[in-house]
Amino acid sequence: MRRIPSVRAALTAVATAAASVGLIVTGGGAAHAATPLPAHVFAPYFEAYNGDSPAALSAASGAKYLTMAFIQAASKGSCTAYWNGDTAKPIAASSFGSDIATIQSNGGDVIPSFGGYTADHTGTEIADSCTDVSAIAAAYESVITTYGVTRIDLDTEDNSLTDSAGIDRRNKAIKQVEDWAAASGRTVQFSYTLPTTTSGLADSGLAVLRNAVSNGARIDIVNIMTFDYYDGATHEMATDTENAASGLYGQLASLYPSKTPAQLWAMVGITEMPGIDDYGAAETFTTDDATTVYNWAVQKGISSLSFWALQRDNGGCPGTGGSDTCSGVAQSQWYFSHTFEPFTGGSGPVGNDFSVAVSPPSASVAPGGTASANVNTAVTSGAAQNLTLTASGAPAGVAVKLDPTSVRAGGTATLTASVSSAAAPGSYPITITGSGTSGSHTVTYTLTVTGSGGGSGAIVNGGFESGGTSPWTCQPGGTVVSSPVHSGNHALQVAPTASQTGECDQSLTLSPNTAYTLTGWVQGDYAYIGVKGAATASTWASSSGWTKLTVPFTTDSSGNVTVYVHGWYGQSDVYADDFSLG
Repeated sequence: MRRIPSVRAALTAVATAAASVGLIVTGGGAAHAATPLPAHVFAPYFEAYNGDSPAALSAASGAKYLTMAFIQAASKGSCTAYWNGDTAKPIAASSFGSDIATIQSNGGDVIPSFGGYTADHTGTEIADSCTDVSAIAAAYESVITTYGVTRIDLDTEDNSLTDSAGIDRRNKAIKQVEDWAAASGRTVQFSYTLPTTTSGLADSGLAVLRNAVSNGARIDIVNIMTFDYYDGATHEMATDTENAASGLYGQLASLYPSKTPAQLWAMVGITEMPGIDDYGAAETFTTDDATTVYNWAVQKGISSLSFWALQRDNGGCPGTGGSDTCSGVAQSQWYFSHTFEPFTGGSGPVGNDFSVAVSPPSASVAPGGTASANVNTAVTSGAAQNLTLTASGAPAGVAVKLDPTSVRAGGTATLTASVSSAAAPGSYPITITGSGTSGSHTVTYTLTVTGSGGGSGAIVNGGFESGGTSPWTCQPGGTVVSSPVHSGNHALQVAPTASQTGECDQSLTLSPNTAYTLTGWVQGDYAYIGVKGAATASTWASSSGWTKLTVPFTTDSSGNVTVYVHGWYGQSDVYADDFSLG
C-alpha cells in the first residue's frame, strides 16, 4: 500500500520478567496479558507517518482496532526497524506507546504493519534489507514485546514480490517467531497483505504463500488489496471484491487441502480503498459498495475487513483520486468506518441484529426541488428480520417519504425529500430509524435547504454541524472534522499548501446597499475570513486557540457576495467554526 517516502532491542529486566509469566509491558508502563484479536475484526490502516494520534482517531471514528503503517529499515542493508524508516521513531515506548496503551485499555488493539509500497520499492522492507533471518525475527519479536500485540501484518508488494531471497528470509523469520511464541506461551498471528487481480492472487503473490508452506511458516490471514487493479477497465468494486476473495479461497484450498471451508474463509482478509483509488474514477469504491461488501463478508465468515486508510474516511475532496486525506466521494465523516465497525466480533454471532445506513448521507436542495438517497440495511449477526423504517425531524415545508417502509434486513429503501417554496434555508438532520424484533438502530441524513435567505443574511451550515462542507466549496483538502471545534460537534479544516490557500467559500444573495457584519471563529496561523463580490473586506489572526473575527461590510446594488475563509501558502492547517451574518 501507499505511504509517503520518507538488532534486536535489549529488553529491560522488568519486561523480561513480565514476559516469563505471559505479561506484556506496553507504552503506558503497565504489564497486562496480551489479548488475541477477535475472530472477525475491522482494522483500518492508520497512516503513522503524518503526525496524527492513533488513539484520538480511533476514538473519533469508533474504529477500536487499527492496522498501523508502516515499519521498515531506515536504509537498505540495515537490520534495525523504525516506524516509517524514521530513526527518530524507534520501536520503543516513546514511539506511539502511550497511544497504543490507550487503545488497548479501551478494549481495542493495533496490528503493526511491516513494509508498504515505499519500503518494498526501495529495498528497506526489513526482510529485503536484512540478510540475517534471526535479526529479522528479532525485529518482529521486539514489536510484539514492546507494544503487547498479538498480530503482525506484512505488506508485501512491488519489488518485494520478486525478491526471492527476501521472501524466503521473511518466511523463515515468521517460523522462528512462531516457535518462540509457542515456547513462551504467547499468541502471535501473521497476516500477509498482498495485491490481487479480480480473480485472486497473481502468481507472484501465490509464490509468497508457497514459500511459507515450504518453510513451515503458519500464515493466519491472507489480506488482499481489492483496489488499484490498473488493468484499464471500469470496475464495479464490490463485485470485484467478491470475485477476488472467492478466487483467493480457491487458491488457499489448493495450498491447504486439509482445511475445512469455514477454516479457509477464516484465512481471508479484505482491504478496500474507499472512494476513488490511485487509478482514478474507473475504480471508485462507493458508499453502497461498502454495505454490499460488509454483508458478503459476514455471510462468508472471513477474518478481517480493512481499508486504506482511516485518514481518508471523509468527503472533503469530491472528485479527487488517491488522496491520503479524503476519499474523493460525497460521504459523511467516518461513513466507511461506521459501516464496517459492526464486523468486529467473536467466533460467531450472538443473536440477530442489523444495521442501517444512508447513501449519500447528505444533500443540498433549493426550495421547490427534491433529493433522494438509498437507505441500506444489513444483517450484522444471526438471521435476517423484518424491519420497519421511519423518518423524523423534517422541518416545516419539507416532506420526507420512505419507499418501501418495510424491508427484510439486507434490503434497501428509497428516501425522497421534497422541499417546498416555503422551506426556510438551513441545515436539518433527518433521523431514519429501523425497527425490528431485536431492537432499533438509527442513522442521520442531513438535508440542507439552500436559498438567498430572503435578504436576512443567512449562512447555511455556518457551524458545519451537517458533518459535511456543503454548500461551502473548498479547495482540495478542505474537510469537516470533529476536533478541534469551537462549539457543537464539528468544525471546518482548511488545508493550505505551497500552491493554494485552502480557501472555502459560500455564495449568498443579500439585501443591496445594506450594512452587515460577518462573524467567525478561527484557530491556526494566518487564518483569514472575509467577503468578496458585492463588497470587499477581510481580517485575519494567528492563534493556537479559538479567536473571534468580525468583518463589517456594506453590499452594493447587486447584494451578491461570497463569504470565505482561508489560510496562507505553505502554512499549517486552519480551523473555522460558527460563521454568522448580522
